[in-house]
Amino acid sequence: MSQPAQTQAQISQSELVYKLHDKPPFVQALFAAIQHLLALFVAVITPPLIICQTLGIPAQDTAHIISMSLFITGVASFIQMKRFGPIGTGLLSIQGTSFNFLGPIIASGLAMKDGGVTTEAMLAAIFGTALLAAPTEIILSRFLHLARRIISPLVSGIIVTLIGLTLIQIGLTSIGGGFGAMADGTFGSLENLALAGTVLAIIVIMNCIPNPYVRLSSILVAMVAGTVLAMFMGKVPPAVVTDIPAIAFPIPMKYGLGFDASLFIPLVLVFLITALEGIGDTTATSEVSGEPVSGPVYMKRIKGCVMGDGVNSSLASVFNTFPVSTFSQNNGVIQMTGVASRYVGFFVAGILVLMGLFPVISTLVQRIPEPVLGGATLVMFGSIAAAGVRILSRERLDRRALFIMAISFGVGLGVSQVPDILQFMPSLVKNVFSSGMAAGGIVAILLNLIMPLSPEAKAIEEQEKADDLAHRLQEKADKAQKKVNTN
Repeated sequence: MSQPAQTQAQISQSELVYKLHDKPPFVQALFAAIQHLLALFVAVITPPLIICQTLGIPAQDTAHIISMSLFITGVASFIQMKRFGPIGTGLLSIQGTSFNFLGPIIASGLAMKDGGVTTEAMLAAIFGTALLAAPTEIILSRFLHLARRIISPLVSGIIVTLIGLTLIQIGLTSIGGGFGAMADGTFGSLENLALAGTVLAIIVIMNCIPNPYVRLSSILVAMVAGTVLAMFMGKVPPAVVTDIPAIAFPIPMKYGLGFDASLFIPLVLVFLITALEGIGDTTATSEVSGEPVSGPVYMKRIKGCVMGDGVNSSLASVFNTFPVSTFSQNNGVIQMTGVASRYVGFFVAGILVLMGLFPVISTLVQRIPEPVLGGATLVMFGSIAAAGVRILSRERLDRRALFIMAISFGVGLGVSQVPDILQFMPSLVKNVFSSGMAAGGIVAILLNLIMPLSPEAKAIEEQEKADDLAHRLQEKADKAQKKVNTN
C-alpha cells in the first residue's frame, strides 16, 4: 500500500466505532441499519415508481414491481456484503434500483406502447433485454485494466451528465402532474406547482441545517410532508389495488422474457458506466471503512463489486424488476456514525427483503402524488447531472476534452429534444441512437478513441497502465505464495 493510502486508512480506522468485521450489539446494529434505510428507501422505490407511472403500468403490476425492487435490493446487498467467491465487495455495500436506466427503459417502453404492444409483452421485452445486457458488467469485471481507455473519466463524466440532464424532463413532467394531468387539462396547475415547490423548499431548508442526520433524511421527510399536504388538498389518489395478498412471494419471470433491439445498446452503455460508478462507490466505501484503497485486496473488491452488479441485475430481471447498482448514500452514513460493520448491512438487507414481501408497502407508495414525486426527483436527477460535472471537473479540460464534450452534449441533448431528426434513418441507426444518452455516449467513446492525447495525458495514461500491471503482478504473486503455503 502506498504511504498516502496507508495514512488515510489509519485515520479512517481510528475514527470508526465498529470496523468492518465487528458485531455491534443488537440495538446499536438495528439503529444503524434504520439510518441506512432512511438514506436509501426513497432512492430504491423512486425508479420503478417513475417507470411504471410513465408507462401506464396497471396498479397491481406496479405494486408487484416495486415490491420486487425492495426484495432484490435486499438480496443484492447481501450478496455484495457477504461475498460469494469472486462476487461481491465484502464491504458494507448497499445496492438498489438504479436511476441510470430510467431514460432508455422509458423511451423503449413508450415506443412499444405506441406500437400497440401489450403491457405484459412490453415488460417481458424490458426484463429480457436487461437480462441479456447485464453480463456486460460480469465480463467487464475480468478486464477492468483494459476498460479505462475506452470508458475514460472524460467519457463517463459526459454520459453521467447526459443521464441526469435527459431525466430532468421526466421530473418536470411529474411536477406538472404527469400524463394524467396532461389528459385532463390540469398539467402545470398552480396546485401541482405549489405541491412540488413545497417539497423542493423543504429539501433546500433541511440541507441548510448543519446536522448531518437532518440533511440525510431531507428527501424522505419532504415527500412525507408533501403527501400530507396533498391529502388536505384532495390530491392524493384513492387506493386502486383492493385485493392484495398479505404476503407476496417472488415469482421468477412472471411476465416472461422478450427482447427489444432498440433498448439493448443503450443498456450496454449504461451498464458500462454503472460499472465505473461502482468502482468509485467501492473506493469511497473502502476509504470510509478504513480498508485499503490500493493493492490486491482493493482490486478484488472493485472486481467483485462490478461482477456483483452484473449478477444482481440479472437476478433483478428474472424477478421482474429493473437493474441495480451500488448506492453511494451509505458512505455518508458510515462516515457520520462511525459504523462500517457489514453485520449492520445484513440487518439492512433483511429488512428490505421483508418489506418486499409485504405488498401493502408498495401499494401505499403508489399513492404519492406526481407533483410530490416530481419535486423530489428534480433534486435527484439534478444530482446525477451534478455528479457528472464533478467527474469532468477532475479532468484536465484541454482543447481536446472541450471539443469531445461539445460534440457529445450537442448530439445527446439534440436527439433527446428533437427525436424526429432520425425519422428517415435506417431502423438500426434509429434503434441505436434513439436515446440521447446512447447517442452522446457513443460519440464520446468514438471521439475519445480517435482524437490524439496531449503529451501530458499520454504520460498519465502510461502511469495508470504501469500501476494496473503492478497490481496484477502482485495479485499473481500473492496467489502463488498462497498455493505454496497450502502445499
